Amino acid sequence: MNHFETNLDKNKANYVPLTPLTFLKRAREIYPNYEAIIYEDRKYTWNEVYKRAVKFASALSKIGIKKGDTVSFLAFNTPEIFEAHYSVPMAGAVLNTINIRLDANTISYILDHSDAKVLVVDRQLHVEVKKALKTLGKKITIIDIDDKNVDQSKLEKIGDLEYESFLNTGDENFDWQMPEDEWQAISLSYTSGTTGNPKGVVYHHRGAYLMSTGSSVAWNMPNRLNFLTVVPMFHCNGWCYPWTVPMLNGRTICLRNIDIKKIFELIDKYEVTHFGGAPIVLNMITGAPESDKKKLKQKVYVLTAGAPPPSIIFKKMRALGFEVMHVYGLTETYGHVTQCAWNDEWNNFDEEKQNEIKARQGVRYPNTEGVVVLDPETMKEVPKDGKTIGEIMIRGNVVMKGYFKDKDATDKAMKDGWFHSGDLAVMHPDGYVKIQDRSKDIIISGGENISSIEIENTLSKHPSVSIAAVVAKPDEKWGEVPCAFIEMVKDKPVSEKELIDFCKETLAGFKVPKKVVFCDLPKTSTGKIQKFELRKQV
Repeated sequence: MNHFETNLDKNKANYVPLTPLTFLKRAREIYPNYEAIIYEDRKYTWNEVYKRAVKFASALSKIGIKKGDTVSFLAFNTPEIFEAHYSVPMAGAVLNTINIRLDANTISYILDHSDAKVLVVDRQLHVEVKKALKTLGKKITIIDIDDKNVDQSKLEKIGDLEYESFLNTGDENFDWQMPEDEWQAISLSYTSGTTGNPKGVVYHHRGAYLMSTGSSVAWNMPNRLNFLTVVPMFHCNGWCYPWTVPMLNGRTICLRNIDIKKIFELIDKYEVTHFGGAPIVLNMITGAPESDKKKLKQKVYVLTAGAPPPSIIFKKMRALGFEVMHVYGLTETYGHVTQCAWNDEWNNFDEEKQNEIKARQGVRYPNTEGVVVLDPETMKEVPKDGKTIGEIMIRGNVVMKGYFKDKDATDKAMKDGWFHSGDLAVMHPDGYVKIQDRSKDIIISGGENISSIEIENTLSKHPSVSIAAVVAKPDEKWGEVPCAFIEMVKDKPVSEKELIDFCKETLAGFKVPKKVVFCDLPKTSTGKIQKFELRKQV
């Protein structure tokens, strides 16, 4: 008989389903009168945020929202979407945050596919949303967010209900429920579909809890930090920071839109200590005119993720007083699951070498059980030589439940017991991962695999290049050749020949772009370059 398995069962005293809902409850109990969230002239304490979330949950319950129902939000970074990360799951429902830049057809598809019962929407989005609702083919409850900080004169009403008045139909003593099971769904996020319809990624309460605790450890986040919402809260639930920050009694400062001058003003006014942002945002910060910048009073910690950043960006950010850490993840992994954790021995390297290391995707977070680079054919680990390309595979409690209503895609993504990221990478001898490309972005020229990221990093070092994106261009002789798309630094013109010659100085001949196009690069709402649009052009 195994005595460790006898009369030692789970019970209500020793086993409670993990959920980030407990973070808000704790913040309210311990720090009721501390400022929790700030947006323009609106300020709420933890007591107020908690009451508002409970009332909204109650109001949802009164109109029939129950366990497993989907509540969709189309909102900017304002208190409403922050509160939704608690109010919707408090009602037992699943929060579906939708990208505000999507077109009407995609919005309509998501509302239909997700089985949304309610849509909470900012009135600024009335044009596309009204079009989407016309093609939806079913009636859902619409609640408008009426933001007084936006000029309302040209904004039309979308629904019959308004957020604040709807919230006030709820009861602040509503007996909200914890999840019965930590595997219960908490949110539904749709991936940006570059081909076909987007896929719905389902998170559970357990994963959201573990992502929050793991993030705070990996980033050394202190109590009482001041967090600026640069990453949209619709994107991977804002990298799960609406759940992480309350755990630390942090203060959330809402930034409605990306506005670099405003970012500097808010950092200065509220002593912002932390924010996350795509490399494109860091590029905008470093490239901003001096009139928009403010000298930092203290070090500001920044996480960057998305397209792998060129190493030069770390140098430029450090010069302004920002401490940048590179992280990596996907919608399917609740956001970031690896970090470029710093080793002190690297302090002896020259700055360029340090920046090259900082551009790596790094090693797994403490909340991630496995991140490896495997040969997708053999499922064996590639050599740790910094050269052999394989696919990043991930395993752990912060991998999604699966794709909503899509068993085939789920099975394919989780094949052989690993989540297949689709990102191609090498493993360095020290165990640090470095992405070479998305599998669809790799350029195969005359049988040679060329990393578009390597070429982009080289181009980004030229003083006239603001942003570079490289894609494969069909070629009769070689099959494919690199084609570069460039956004130039204002008032620093450069020619195609100059950039090609610049690349020839450090790149092998077959890696040098054969064509350079100067343009404004198409980007997603989170700043990722839409390479599929560039591929259409070539």
